[in-house]
Amino acid sequence: MQAIQPLSNVQQELLKLYAKNVADDDLLALRYMMGLYFAEKASRLMDEFAQQKGLSPQDLAKWAYEHYRSQNRA
Repeated sequence: MQAIQPLSNVQQELLKLYAKNVADDDLLALRYMMGLYFAEKASRLMDEFAQQKGLSPQDLAKWAYEHYRSQNRA
């Protein structure tokens, strides 16, 4: 038997939107804004991490193109 978990704060806020008849274009705009918010947050955290570790923009660019493969993969 699976335990029922309470709704997160984000789920609770989204349920409030469901109670309203929101236009499709508004829903798309909300999705875009949430994506933008989390992307900017991730970028800001990465900038802070890079600064703390003394990483250069070149180091970060190098990481972006590295591919790590397991020995077990073909």
